[in-house]
Amino acid sequence: MPYPIAYDDLLGAIAKVYNDEGRAATSQTAEALLITPQPTAVEDQPPCDLDLAIRACLATSDHPVARALLAAQSLTPWGVNPVSDRMTDDASAIVAVCTLMGPQGPIPAPNLRLGLLYQRPDSYYPLHNHDADETYVIISGSALWTAGDDTSVRTAGDMIHHPSLMPHAFRTGAEGFVALWRWSGDVNTHSYTFLEQNLPRTA
Repeated sequence: MPYPIAYDDLLGAIAKVYNDEGRAATSQTAEALLITPQPTAVEDQPPCDLDLAIRACLATSDHPVARALLAAQSLTPWGVNPVSDRMTDDASAIVAVCTLMGPQGPIPAPNLRLGLLYQRPDSYYPLHNHDADETYVIISGSALWTAGDDTSVRTAGDMIHHPSLMPHAFRTGAEGFVALWRWSGDVNTHSYTFLEQNLPRTA
């Protein structure tokens, strides 16, 4: 059973991001996103608690994935977070997470995880790390982004790489942000660890 057109367009827009990156690993991600035959049918999802905020953030961006996600928002499984059992209540309250690909699906991928993250405006997601190599692509909004020793403002279109175990954190301003995230390498979830006590927050 084919995906609804809006969801198919979303996967195509995400696949183009990874094809354009031009690395073998990311091209494999793009291929996996467009796999045929397609997995289980996509249906309307109940809106997550932050649905209106996500839509408002996406509406400010011209990024192709942001436009495609806005059109497919009602079909996107927000609330499917592979590290929900590793997160604090404070961290959980400021983000919404969607998994599109991973060992448990919805698109099966034993050695990859890929999805979406929304973070509320004027919030701080604490320093953390994990075994997986990670790439974020900002598709709407912005954040003051800490990745290892670098802290800089990241906006729509920016791609940020976190090698395995690199500490990273995100502070938003008035916009919040929506981003793609991709894990590769060792994609276990038990290594996801908050490190806030080891490094002061960025001013």
